[in-house]
Amino acid sequence: MDSKTILPGLTTTSGSDWRAKIREIDRLRIREVALFPTCLESGEREELYRRLQETGLESIPHVHLRGEDMTPRELAFLVDRYRARAFNIYSPAEFPVNFDYSRFADRIYIENTGFVPALDELAGFAGLCVDFAHWESGLLTENRKYRDFRVLVERIPVGCCHVSALSATPVMCHDGPSYDNHWLSDFSALDYLRKYVRYFPDIVSIELENPLAEQLEVSRFLAGLAEAGSRA
Repeated sequence: MDSKTILPGLTTTSGSDWRAKIREIDRLRIREVALFPTCLESGEREELYRRLQETGLESIPHVHLRGEDMTPRELAFLVDRYRARAFNIYSPAEFPVNFDYSRFADRIYIENTGFVPALDELAGFAGLCVDFAHWESGLLTENRKYRDFRVLVERIPVGCCHVSALSATPVMCHDGPSYDNHWLSDFSALDYLRKYVRYFPDIVSIELENPLAEQLEVSRFLAGLAEAGSRA
């Protein structure tokens, strides 16, 4: 297995203090992250970008888009300023996209959620962004949409991925029960990844609410997992 780019995630969900994460960037001498601005409205995203430019951050290889209100101007900024080379969105069939992203289609990957994108929908984009916790949760909850997902992963280019924790018990989400968890309390919650490591793409993005300092430990764990997978 080739060397992977494993990125700590600057997440913005309700349990994630994204401003504190930005303060960690220089303290920890972090030079690249994955960006998840998916819970920020336009005004907060402007603050986010402004604060990031005050740090020594050099690169954001992977960004999770908000298709409902992130403009092409924002995508251009992230490409020009932070060399973003992969974006992901939810399936437009599940969450409609309100802008023309065709200029960036060759670097936009569709993420699997409780909803699995159809083959004809993927044809208009670069490929898949595999969320492994969603995949495993789909199998555990016997979501019929995941019966043939492995075939899709092996057929369609996977340009980036999300890595998060797996809970011991499911919680109810908007689309049904789910085992995926954005807070890591114990590394055993990542053990499920051992059966998926062979599907890791070049860009592996950690999607956790934990501080970046803790995510760097996760990054080392994933690097070891990937290295062991390459020897298997």
